[in-house]
Amino acid sequence: NCLKMQVMDMLGLSLWDACSNNSHTMSVEMVACIAIEAISILEKVHSKGYVHGDVKPENFLLGPPGTPEEKKLFLVDLGLATKWKDRSTGHHVEYDQRPDIFRGTVRYASVHAHLGRIGSRRDDLESLAYTLVFLLRGRLPWQGYQGENKGFLVCKKKMCTSPESLCSFCPQPFKEFVEYVVNLKFDEEPNYAKCISLFDSIVGPNPDIRPINTDGAQKRGRISLEGETDEQPKKKVRMGMPATQWISVYNARRPMKQRYHYNVADSRLVQHIDKGNEDGLFISCISSCANLWALIMDAGTGFSSQVYELSPHFLHKEWIMDQWDRNYYITALAGANNGSSLVVMSKGTLYTQQSYKVSDTFPFKWINKKWRDGFYVTSMATAGNKWAIVMSRNAGFSEQVVELDFLYPSEGVHKRWDSGYRITAVAATWDQTALILSVPRRKPTDETQETLRTSAFPSQHVKEKWSKNLYLASVCYGRTVS
Repeated sequence: NCLKMQVMDMLGLSLWDACSNNSHTMSVEMVACIAIEAISILEKVHSKGYVHGDVKPENFLLGPPGTPEEKKLFLVDLGLATKWKDRSTGHHVEYDQRPDIFRGTVRYASVHAHLGRIGSRRDDLESLAYTLVFLLRGRLPWQGYQGENKGFLVCKKKMCTSPESLCSFCPQPFKEFVEYVVNLKFDEEPNYAKCISLFDSIVGPNPDIRPINTDGAQKRGRISLEGETDEQPKKKVRMGMPATQWISVYNARRPMKQRYHYNVADSRLVQHIDKGNEDGLFISCISSCANLWALIMDAGTGFSSQVYELSPHFLHKEWIMDQWDRNYYITALAGANNGSSLVVMSKGTLYTQQSYKVSDTFPFKWINKKWRDGFYVTSMATAGNKWAIVMSRNAGFSEQVVELDFLYPSEGVHKRWDSGYRITAVAATWDQTALILSVPRRKPTDETQETLRTSAFPSQHVKEKWSKNLYLASVCYGRTVS
């Protein structure tokens, strides 16, 4: 028999306990010293190729009271630590997102951890930022949520809380630190020295009388900052001003006839669809904005026949099942804010079986289960905050992933493009955007794909894309800016 034991030094109070003993807040200088030393500690952890994964006040401990180390800061509990660097290659681990996986503590976790993204160095620093604000203010704006969707609500609140709002009663360096860490890229190396230097102005000049020992950070910080140049300004996220836009996706195709209609009222649908059918066009994708429809019809669908239904329900199960019995399969669908839906079903697809799910939250666990059964997402829609996901067998894909966020997931999309994926479905609510990216079994001759985000339907842009043989493949309206 083998007995495994973990050995820990006897340490003092955690920052959580110290804060609780001090009326639930700490002095600005105390928290600034904690920031300086904690950043230095995390830099050392990261230099070994690891991410801590659960940075919070409970995991920072002071040294034993009455000893020379009583003002020294220690980071404990590596139970959720993961590697950010691949030892065999020395490169950063590959990007991935699994929205059903969460690691960490809800209150302090990074937004990326909430969304199931692979952990990287930025996540520890974001958690530290929340820890510092908590120690300074005694509370975070997302405390108090309860229930099954607590994680969703907390993540949503984090995404719509700007650094200015989060740090409204904090000295300027804290806002600058939050702003820096939430804008870090997945595989970006943080500028630890720059972060440490932010807090220099709010700590006393004599390190010997500071409330926290900053020896670990001071020397390293000064040396590293030398020779630093101004970095290129980044496009900021989490501005605290949520916005919705049209998201349109364009694929390279051989020249073909394509037609679009937008701001279409229920009563005008038949007219536009019938005229398109007369001209040899079938519906390829649909969307809704402000209870009006957008239709894309083209000659390159490969369909032989098509039916559709405008229903007050999201979705009309009986009608869909009747069409399945007639060998029609769902090829496009959209939902409106009033709860109605437009479902298009076609013959001439390669699909052999379909399944769909309507859910109040994005049903990633169901999608993951269906993937194991050989289904792939082929259509998505939303109505209000409800999601409808359609999955099909024999969809022509070999791999598929989901990008889900409270804004347009630009970084994730580019990472997936670099790995050979292409967007094959898109949908959005007022809160979230979801993109399905797939690897086709048969690679197209031209894999070019472009996306646009526009406040109005991109009618002029569509015409410009046509001139480059880029055609609308997917379109939706919803949350793109946090």
